[in-house]
Amino acid sequence: MLEPRKEPPQEKPELHPRNKHRQRYDFDLLKSASPELARFVRPNDYGDESIDFFNPKAVKALNLSLLKHYYNIQSWDVPENYLNPPIPGRADYIHYAADILSKSNADKIPEGNQIKCLDVGVGASCIYPIIGHHEYGWSFVGSDIDPLAITSAEKIITSNPNLKAAVELRLQTKPREIFKGIVHKDEKFDLTVCNPPFHSSAEEAQKATQRKIKNLKQKPAGAPVRNFGGKHNELWTEGGEGKFVTDMIFQSRDFAASCLWFTSLVSKESNLKSIYHVFKLLKATAIKPINISQGNKTSRIVAWTFLQKSQRDEWAKGWR
Repeated sequence: MLEPRKEPPQEKPELHPRNKHRQRYDFDLLKSASPELARFVRPNDYGDESIDFFNPKAVKALNLSLLKHYYNIQSWDVPENYLNPPIPGRADYIHYAADILSKSNADKIPEGNQIKCLDVGVGASCIYPIIGHHEYGWSFVGSDIDPLAITSAEKIITSNPNLKAAVELRLQTKPREIFKGIVHKDEKFDLTVCNPPFHSSAEEAQKATQRKIKNLKQKPAGAPVRNFGGKHNELWTEGGEGKFVTDMIFQSRDFAASCLWFTSLVSKESNLKSIYHVFKLLKATAIKPINISQGNKTSRIVAWTFLQKSQRDEWAKGWR
C-alpha cells in the first residue's frame, strides 16, 4: 500500500529571516501583479497552483511577477538562452551580505545610496542590483564581460526609473581581469558580490544539466526546480568555479584598500580547501563563511577583507 503524499511545507525556513520568499508562492497575488503569468499556471498533483519549471517562458513570467510585486520593477526581461535566476536564492545572498556589513556597524545594517556595491558579473538579469537597491537602498556598479548582458541590464535600468540613479554598468574588455579596468582610481566599494561560473567546460555544464533534469523528473510534482538556461560565460569558465574564485581573491589583494568586504558565492564545497589556502597565503585579515540553503541544495558565501578591524570600524563611520 502506497503511503499518502506529504503536503509540501507552507514555509521555507531555510531561507534568510528577512527573505520575502519564505512563504509558498501566492499565485493569485502574483497573477494580479503580472496577468501574463496566468497562462502558465496549472494545478499540480496536490491540487495547488504551480507552473512548469522546465518551461523557460513560464519561469521568466514567474520572475517578472515576483519582481513586480516585491521589488517595484515594472519592466524586466532577459534574452533567450540567458539565465533566469532563482530570485529567492539571489535575495538570500543580498540579505546575508547585509548582515556582513552590519558587523562593522554595531549590528545595524547600513542603508541608503551611500553604500556602494560592485556586482562582478551582473548578467543580463541585473538581479542583485534590483534586490539590493529595493531592500536596502544601496547603489551598484555592475560589471560583465558580455556586451549583450550589459545591453540587457541597461534596458532593465532605463525601463525602471527607480534604478536609473542607482545602478551603473561597466563592460570588462579584458576577460581575465576582474577588478582592474572596473574599479577606478580612488573609488571605494563597501561590498562586492559575485555568482561565479560553476563548471569548467561546456561539456561538464551540459552533463550536469542532464543529471539534474533526470533527478528532478523523479521529484514529486510541485517540487521547486531551477530553469537550466544560461550562456557559456554564465555557466562555465576554464578551471571552473574554484579557479575563478581563487583568481578573484588573488586579484582582490591589489584592491585591498578599495573595498571593505569582498564576497563570492561558492557552490562546490570541494573548492573551499584551495580558497582557504589562498586566504592564508595572502594574509586576509578576516574571513566569514556563511552557509545558505534552498530546498535540498546547500551552498555558501565566502567573505574576506584585507583591512584590520580598526580600519573597518573607521570605514563604517562614513555610513553614519
